[in-house]
Amino acid sequence: MEQEFLQALQAFYYEGKSIMSNEEFDNLKEELMWEGSSVVMLSPDEQRFLEASMAYVSGNPIMTDEEYDKLKQKLKMDGSEIVVEGPRCSLRSRKVYSDLSVDYLKMFLLNVPAAVVALGLFFFLDDLTGFEITYLLELPEPFSFIFTWFAALPFLLWLSFTITNFIVKDFLILVGSCPSCGTQNTSFFGTILSVSSGGSVNTVKCSDCGTEMLYDSQTRLITLPEGSEA
Repeated sequence: MEQEFLQALQAFYYEGKSIMSNEEFDNLKEELMWEGSSVVMLSPDEQRFLEASMAYVSGNPIMTDEEYDKLKQKLKMDGSEIVVEGPRCSLRSRKVYSDLSVDYLKMFLLNVPAAVVALGLFFFLDDLTGFEITYLLELPEPFSFIFTWFAALPFLLWLSFTITNFIVKDFLILVGSCPSCGTQNTSFFGTILSVSSGGSVNTVKCSDCGTEMLYDSQTRLITLPEGSEA
């Protein structure tokens, strides 16, 4: 059903014809949604990428290699999971590659210490004001709700992000599979207290097999250094 859905999109947008009626298309889309398919929830760029991949495999490419690579790179930078592949070999460059993706969980956890500090400062300020903030939080509804969600929480979030961005700037945490053993490894990119992590390329040693890898935050690729073997 997913293949039929993508073929219908491809025929409509790239060939200008319909292979099914609007009612059939809507029914197919609704059925895929009920089945929990991620295809119908894809962004337009993700759908174009899947359509281009299917068209290439069928021998009828709908875009040039340059356009395909550009679209794939854009989706990588947007954090799309559909372009992330595991370890593979390139026959042209004779290199082993693996894709990188953003580790959103670790990036979120990086804000936790600052959130704890912000919460502590909030309670300290409450104590200094003679618990005036607590009084505002205990006001009758809807005043308590308004103060909590539109004043207290936004202030705590702003303070937390401000503290984190003061200590860690332009940070990015990427994770990918080792081309040699498939183990997931993480690398940090950014600046901590004015100390840079080293630019857009980090050298990472696999935690399992010890293979040295190059993590590139610009291309979102893992490669093995020249002369190494997978």
